[in-house]
Amino acid sequence: MPHLLRVPAPPAPPLTGHLPFADAPGAPDPIEVTSRYLTRGGRPWFPVSGEFHYSRYPARDWEEELLKMKAGGVTVVASYVVWIHHEEIQGRVRFDGDRDLRRFAQLCARHGLDFIPRIGPWCHAEVRNGGFPDWLLARTRAPRTDDPTYLKPVRSWFAEIAAQLRGLDRAHGGPIVAIQIENELYDRPGHLLTLKRMAQEAGLSAPLWTSTAWGGVQLPPDELLPLYGGYTETFWTEADGGWPDTCRKHFFFTHQRDDEGIGADLRPTTVRGGDPAPTDRFPWATCELGGGMAVAYHRRPRVEPDDIGALGLTKIGCGSVWQGYYMFHGGTNPAGELTTLQESHATGYPNDLPVRTYDFQAPLGEYGQVRPSYHALRLQHLLLADFGDVIAPMRSVLPERQPASQSDRDTLRWAVRGDGTSGFLFVNNHQPHEPLPAHPGTTFTVDFPDAPALTLPSTPVTVPTGGYFCWPLRLDVAGLRLDWATAQPVCRVEDDGRTVLVLAATDGIPVELALDADTVTSVDTPSGAVDKADGRVLITGLRPGTDALVQVRTADGNDMGLLILDAATARTAYRGTAWGAERLVLSPDSVVFDQDELRVHSSASRPSFAVLPTPARPLTVAGAPLSATADGVFTRWTTEEWADGDIAPAATLVRPAGPPPTTATGSLGRASVPADEHFAASAAEYHVKLPDDLPHRPPGTLLRVHWTGDVARAYIADTLVADQFFSGRVWDIGLDRLPATAPRDHGLRLLLLPLAADAPVYLPERAGDVTGRAAVWRVEWVTTRAWAVRAG
Repeated sequence: MPHLLRVPAPPAPPLTGHLPFADAPGAPDPIEVTSRYLTRGGRPWFPVSGEFHYSRYPARDWEEELLKMKAGGVTVVASYVVWIHHEEIQGRVRFDGDRDLRRFAQLCARHGLDFIPRIGPWCHAEVRNGGFPDWLLARTRAPRTDDPTYLKPVRSWFAEIAAQLRGLDRAHGGPIVAIQIENELYDRPGHLLTLKRMAQEAGLSAPLWTSTAWGGVQLPPDELLPLYGGYTETFWTEADGGWPDTCRKHFFFTHQRDDEGIGADLRPTTVRGGDPAPTDRFPWATCELGGGMAVAYHRRPRVEPDDIGALGLTKIGCGSVWQGYYMFHGGTNPAGELTTLQESHATGYPNDLPVRTYDFQAPLGEYGQVRPSYHALRLQHLLLADFGDVIAPMRSVLPERQPASQSDRDTLRWAVRGDGTSGFLFVNNHQPHEPLPAHPGTTFTVDFPDAPALTLPSTPVTVPTGGYFCWPLRLDVAGLRLDWATAQPVCRVEDDGRTVLVLAATDGIPVELALDADTVTSVDTPSGAVDKADGRVLITGLRPGTDALVQVRTADGNDMGLLILDAATARTAYRGTAWGAERLVLSPDSVVFDQDELRVHSSASRPSFAVLPTPARPLTVAGAPLSATADGVFTRWTTEEWADGDIAPAATLVRPAGPPPTTATGSLGRASVPADEHFAASAAEYHVKLPDDLPHRPPGTLLRVHWTGDVARAYIADTLVADQFFSGRVWDIGLDRLPATAPRDHGLRLLLLPLAADAPVYLPERAGDVTGRAAVWRVEWVTTRAWAVRAG
């Protein structure tokens, strides 16, 4: 079916200088906000931010995890500064160890990452009291207002934060590009302004001051940059409520920024869907696109990698100019000194959360595990790194034929970000729970006001079920004009004096490249056919892969290449500076770039990776050379084989499960986590012997537990070290997180409760029927080793 979209004439220039945001005087790359996009150093700027809570992760590993985020395309790190994590006991403010805010910000700066502290004072974050210490709530009856008994301790708290971040603002060359005030406060604009002024008086400064803007929020006019979000799933809705419409809408191309569903269980229904913040004065920026989702006891959604990837790409097509993910990196709740620190029914919240785990099913997990969603998002972030400055000023335009409603699964979902002559075409044919049908016989016609219309591809194609992609329209690269490609731009890389544009094929769609003939003098392709007609050079029949390099001589005498990777290989692509040059690296594992060293984190016995351009000197690990072989236009390097020699772990049943406990209910009538005494009475108990050399194990050694049940807890003696609510996912336990002072003689104790048959709990369909059962089926060690690769 042909699909038509008309790009309107370019709008008037965006408003500038209309908002009271200013960067530090003399900043070499001043950050500014227009009404449609952000700029940095005078150029459009498309940030990618990812949430990582430093106080939920061991400080010894912060640096490596930040490098993983950077390698994943994150350019800005955001983190809540959780008050109760720092001052659980009144007057004893801690910024030591895993709470060292200053060191975390400094590490961001060291590696060229911007930083956004989300200072609250209320943050939510599934933390006890939304982050408020118990003592604070005991001394004020009016939190989150201008009540003096509340503002006085807040003023002191802001002063503590400012002291930690002193000298790390932009005026001193620091990484802080924005500061978020409060969180999800929907009806008190005056209080938000009070908090901003208090933070400024305390000495905090940033070019951007932000606030969450979902749920019909009321903000003080022009004082806070509104940030939006969108999740693929929710833990905060009812167990029997089905997939929420507020999630469904994020898989459509729309210009509606607000999501009235986020945090809807914590505000009155009368404010949901209220008047949105003005869209003609602020760009569409996000801070909480769902990088995953937490699980509550009563509702345990399972988020798939393509759910996250499709959501992210769709938001770019909708008009986002700032991709912000919550969470990008999971973590673990610290152990409180007075109480546990999770959100719970016991603290008056509608949802019971696990005591320790805050994995969030994030692209980088609770123990730094690299998930498939990390690879899916990195592919998009590589696109934004090279072409974000081009995409950001482009308007999002919707086609003439659009889905009739959110229940319309038959109308193809697509949009264009375009200007007068060029653009990017976005298609999303994926959504969770309800697969969308394939669309055979598809072509697109995009009518530009200042250039001839483009109809592509030359032969109709089938848009496959589950496909989501971005195709370029009249993209200029190194003197070549690419009129279209049925492949997604990934990045550019310099190889042997020529620019290579890397593209990712779309599974199920033949690759077609249409080059403007006026910009080409010769083309050499390794496969397929080359035809010239209608002012274009059309290349068809290419076989994507590491050898699919189309070599082009441009009209201005330059040599360049078009490298088309197959979809699976493209998701292994990293780009970064290594061994003195910028390089493209292909690896299914985690890769980080750290000055003159590249580190590959792999659990494979003989990991390998491919590099373009090939380093001039051989690559080594610990001084030993790696073996090198040709892999298309890449050189593939392979390490020596290693084996850890572990004896496979075993989970020994000590006590079978008893009858499931009767389900209790808490806030809003939702199911509550079984009380501690039920674990003693009804839980199955297993013991796992720990390795004798545990203190000498490398970071990243996991015990992976395959289990069935309701709630699982792991103990060393009587110390709770890990927990999980069953949702069909494996349960990882990081061995390097076990407390050094806890006795290990008796190993790890696993307690698993069975689920009552009538429990009002939502489980994903693929989790199966687990009622009445609690068992460990298999355990295994998963050891990830870091290979430090150097040149020469």
